[in-house]
Amino acid sequence: MQIDLSLGETRRILAACRRAGLLRAQTAYVLGTAYWETNRTMLPVEEAYWLSDAWREKNLRYYPWHGRGFVQLTWKANYQKASAKIGVDLIGDPSRAMEPDAAAQILVHGMIGGWFTGKKLADYIDGARVDFVGARAIVNGKDKAAEIAAIATAYLAALPEDQGSIWLRIFKAFWGIITGKKQ
Repeated sequence: MQIDLSLGETRRILAACRRAGLLRAQTAYVLGTAYWETNRTMLPVEEAYWLSDAWREKNLRYYPWHGRGFVQLTWKANYQKASAKIGVDLIGDPSRAMEPDAAAQILVHGMIGGWFTGKKLADYIDGARVDFVGARAIVNGKDKAAEIAAIATAYLAALPEDQGSIWLRIFKAFWGIITGKKQ
């Protein structure tokens, strides 16, 4: 599988992962989840986006708190939790979960904090282990776990080996430009 790190909002998600201090393998799994949950677009999408809102209202028992974003946030309680955590009013306007910055924060912080199922990213991926198959429990039980694990593995291969030092070098270079001091 070939991974395009410039697809859709991948860079925004990568930036949210870096800000949160995620490990390379954790970042790969977050990206794999977003790729799957957005129907391979890496753009925030609305659940059953090919159908009408009238269809969603009639067929989804959690409407209007249906899936939105990079991770398909659902249910009012999850919208309330995410709203409080990221400081965006998702209750007054649930469609704000589609805003790329909000969607990236929900994806990353929701997976870190166990917002969706109580399972956290560090429960499956840390410095000592990488369980991409088991990590599906963070978002949606075991549904399509092997497929998403394969996607995360491809992302892992595509990500730079040492993201931290790359960003540290960029920061130092940028700081040198601002201050006029060579690093």
